[in-house]
Amino acid sequence: MVSDRYDPAEAREAVERWSGVPEEVALRVYTSRLIGSDPGLVLHGGGNTSVKGWVTDVLGERREALFVKGSGWNLASLEPEGLPAVDLAFVRRLRALDALSDDDMVNAMRTHLFDASAPNPSIETLLHAFLPHRFVDHSHADAILALCNRPDGEEVVRDVLGDDVVIVPYVMAGFELAKVAADLHDAHPGCTAMVLLHHGLFTFGDTAEASYRRHVELVAEAEQALVEAMSNLTYVPPPSIPEPSEAARAAGEALPILRGVLAQHGGARRKVLRWRGDEEVLELLADGRVATWASSGPLTPDHVIRTKPRPMLLGATTGPGLPEALHDAVDAYVHDYERYVEACATGPYVALDPTPTVIWWPGIGLITAGRSAKEADQMADIAVHTLRTKRQGHALGPMQGLPDEELFRMEYWELEQRKLARPEPALSRRVALITGGAGAIGVGIARQLLKLGAHVVLTDIDEERLEVAAASLDHGAVTTVRHDVRSPTSTREAFAAAARHVGGIDLVVVNAGIAVGGTLTELSEADWIACTSVNLDGARHTLTEAARLLRAQGTGGDIVVVSTKNVAAPGAGFGAYSATKAAAHQLARVAALELADDDVRVNLVAPDAVFHEQGVPSGLWQQVGPGRARARGLELSELAGYYRDRNLLHAEVTGSDVGRAVAFFATRQTPTTGAVLPVDGGLPGAFPR
Repeated sequence: MVSDRYDPAEAREAVERWSGVPEEVALRVYTSRLIGSDPGLVLHGGGNTSVKGWVTDVLGERREALFVKGSGWNLASLEPEGLPAVDLAFVRRLRALDALSDDDMVNAMRTHLFDASAPNPSIETLLHAFLPHRFVDHSHADAILALCNRPDGEEVVRDVLGDDVVIVPYVMAGFELAKVAADLHDAHPGCTAMVLLHHGLFTFGDTAEASYRRHVELVAEAEQALVEAMSNLTYVPPPSIPEPSEAARAAGEALPILRGVLAQHGGARRKVLRWRGDEEVLELLADGRVATWASSGPLTPDHVIRTKPRPMLLGATTGPGLPEALHDAVDAYVHDYERYVEACATGPYVALDPTPTVIWWPGIGLITAGRSAKEADQMADIAVHTLRTKRQGHALGPMQGLPDEELFRMEYWELEQRKLARPEPALSRRVALITGGAGAIGVGIARQLLKLGAHVVLTDIDEERLEVAAASLDHGAVTTVRHDVRSPTSTREAFAAAARHVGGIDLVVVNAGIAVGGTLTELSEADWIACTSVNLDGARHTLTEAARLLRAQGTGGDIVVVSTKNVAAPGAGFGAYSATKAAAHQLARVAALELADDDVRVNLVAPDAVFHEQGVPSGLWQQVGPGRARARGLELSELAGYYRDRNLLHAEVTGSDVGRAVAFFATRQTPTTGAVLPVDGGLPGAFPR
């Protein structure tokens, strides 16, 4: 529920914090953040705010300005620079025009900024400018949309919010909407707010506090009406709601298959998937009205850019027939989407991926598919709010979305179409799972893959070191999973967890390893078994599970095994490590033979003596370093220098060096499988022969 969070003391602190800007701008930032941080009002960049004030130009003249939210800024984290100042006197004159194209409108605002380096003003700048009030707030509040998205929306809004609220029919954002809304406001000069059907709420006032408090007051009234309507209904619980644990198990198996099907129907464009399967989501999806909710469109046309006009609603099919059932379901969705485009298109356009971005799957959960985990998370947040709001809104009667023609205009809006030309990084949409992810090599590989746009799943048996490693990367596209490679059960669970987090995997880096020192006569049976269980059995378990998942996904993939220079040039007193890594090395070559027909390439990198990666130490060298130093008559502090100086290039090999070698294979720059790439600075004894 939305609540009034305005605090006079916090408002004074905001004025002090942003003392370098006019007081009204500081207060505008403060209340904008209050609105933007409430998910019942704004989700992921929706909504905008403004304040009218003054600036002094380079000639020393005082000019009236509109400070309005800039494109690309989120209200929840707004800073003063996110409120570009535009020449208000000029912008107001645009109201006299009969028409203004989007390009001309954007250009007019861009050329009348007081700071040429400022972001583009909001597409709804003209609406803010044409209203006479000093402060203006706009949100896509869920409760307001639940009232107005229906055939009798105008009546319902007036009944709940009263006659002081002007109701504006739906018009697409831009010049025309600004004119229509301003004209209706002028016809009702005493109005206290405006509800734009299918679009949201505008409030205004002479102070930031008054406009904000009016906003939350009206949303609270709408929420109360929905609560009362819900209480008057007899709740009939769904006949069957799965346990979240069972849904999680099913999702781990099903999501890679779904991800592969989406890629195959989407022109081989992979997606990162996000899954939501808590009790609330599972209950919502089990509701018998879910098909009706799915057909009534997005809550606001702004959402269609992320969610498409409708979600894909799946049946409860699981088991052996799942791949075929998913292929049929996605194929039907794609054909429906292409018919929608064909029916609505009136001019040239850039074709969008026709596959669904939001999937409602009763019994399994809500799934979203984006170009990145961040994008998929945004879709998921919107989708969950949509489900909640549809359930609440239907308590007042059937909800109704906009016609397809209006949704198409927004989804294929020229201003949005231009964004499609932006190039994506080489590993965008790819997911990499790295075993032994808490160590220097694991972090170095992750760092390089993240730079290329991949999402990374780090797995390791040491959860504490795993979190430290993830923190060192400081990147939102990192997931951590506890994983004991010695156990086939743990390995399967780790891959299933990765599937639940991001939908599937495209690259598996077999990196987990340990080392023990000792000559053959000194080596204990326990040390031999420990080395074998991690370096060889762990590699086998990981390769086996990688093959299973990549085959189920059906879109090919890459496996890179982190081998070692010791395979070609073993060291005395290091037999357990050298032998077990050599066995894993050979196993990787067998995997290359077996998986080639599935377009899965298996290659190896062979580093030497990686001691650290930007502050993250190597667990292996922490364990064996003292013994190797003693064996060479060195102080521990001299060991890294010894390994550096013994290679031809006198190079200190880092985790990132190994990461760049892995990235070479992952980006498929050559048609190569079964190959070994040394990362050792040049060691003649380890030269391939």
